[in-house]
Amino acid sequence: MIVVRSVLFTIAFYATTVAFLLAALPALLLPHRFMVVMAKAWGRTSVWLLRAICGIAVEWRGLEKMPPGALLVAAKHQSAWETFALLPLFDDPSFIIKRELTYIPLYGWYTRKAGMIPVDRTAGRAALVKMSRAARALLDDGRQILIFPEGTRSAPGAPPDYKPGIALLYGELAVPCLPIALNSGLHWPRRSFLRPPGTILVEVLDPIPPGLPRRAFLQRLQETIEPATARLVAEGQGRLGAAPPAGSPVQPDGVSAGRS
Repeated sequence: MIVVRSVLFTIAFYATTVAFLLAALPALLLPHRFMVVMAKAWGRTSVWLLRAICGIAVEWRGLEKMPPGALLVAAKHQSAWETFALLPLFDDPSFIIKRELTYIPLYGWYTRKAGMIPVDRTAGRAALVKMSRAARALLDDGRQILIFPEGTRSAPGAPPDYKPGIALLYGELAVPCLPIALNSGLHWPRRSFLRPPGTILVEVLDPIPPGLPRRAFLQRLQETIEPATARLVAEGQGRLGAAPPAGSPVQPDGVSAGRS
């Protein structure tokens, strides 16, 4: 049954993604906010499809810890799930993405229109400086910059590998950093189309105030995210095989303080 549901979800997910890509064409002529609204709608729809077809719910914890306004967000990255599911959490989010994504027809145009920040991972420090400048300009407009500190997906339980880019951003931008832990890799595994049912756990952790030395910040960030992630993974593993709990009412942005 998991195989059948996973195949059905994959078909529905990509069909819906194509539909949103086509529907978003007029937004290319409008202010970036319209593209962000479309991206959030795609994220909420994808989360709903995952629950409706695969029986995978989401439990959001610590949403009350999210400060308003300009913000640097550092999220654990275990699957493609967080690239769309985290969007509705924020008012005007911008992801730092690998440059290759901007070459995808339609999708790449939309990432630029929405103000996503592409990074050439082969360009070394020059790319980091360019990334920092672009992020500073967006923060001046009150936006939230989302980055995956490890730069790529890591399987649940894999040793962490935090890159220097997050420390550079923190030092240059002088805004709070909001850590996020999750266990999405249990239900959207790397290099697998299977989607085991259960509940993805996402926890917003205490913000790290600006002003720390970069090395101290990087250590604190890792010591904040990694134990919380390990705890969520252990809890999720304990839940595997159980039916997902019934959902609570969804707030207008598609996220509830409990489950959505």
